[in-house]
Amino acid sequence: MIAGGVFIHALTQAQPAQSQTIFENVTIRPKFSPAPMTIRGISGGSVPANSVGGRKETPTGPCVGFVDEPPDHTINLTSFFNYLSLVVESPQDTTLVISGPGGTWCNDDFQGKNPGMAGQWKPGTYRVWVGSYDKNNYHPYIIRISEVQLLNPGPYRR
Repeated sequence: MIAGGVFIHALTQAQPAQSQTIFENVTIRPKFSPAPMTIRGISGGSVPANSVGGRKETPTGPCVGFVDEPPDHTINLTSFFNYLSLVVESPQDTTLVISGPGGTWCNDDFQGKNPGMAGQWKPGTYRVWVGSYDKNNYHPYIIRISEVQLLNPGPYRR
């Protein structure tokens, strides 16, 4: 946990104007600000992610790693989002479980070793767990939530 404290201290020094609360719960409305929204936490726990997710695999990826029993975050969406992305960024390899309206989804490597989810989201409350691969191994993370869909148009053509 000392490494987590050092990481959070470094974030506090680098961004003094922003809240440094960890394990924050948020309510999100369309066209939210700031964009992207960031929330912070410490991954890991002693509960297998597949027991929280209720299965070993979901359409968005495997339910791997270990999490705490209570969710790390609760995200309340006030409206339908045609596109919303949620990406975990950590210096270590982390995993993700999200449970909410319509089901439960897991992910491991969405962007490199960072887990995430993107697409359409129904209104309602989502519980979010960020896991670590090893039981009782903890890592600091930031979750970036955005409505902006980055497009890769490919090479320029005339």
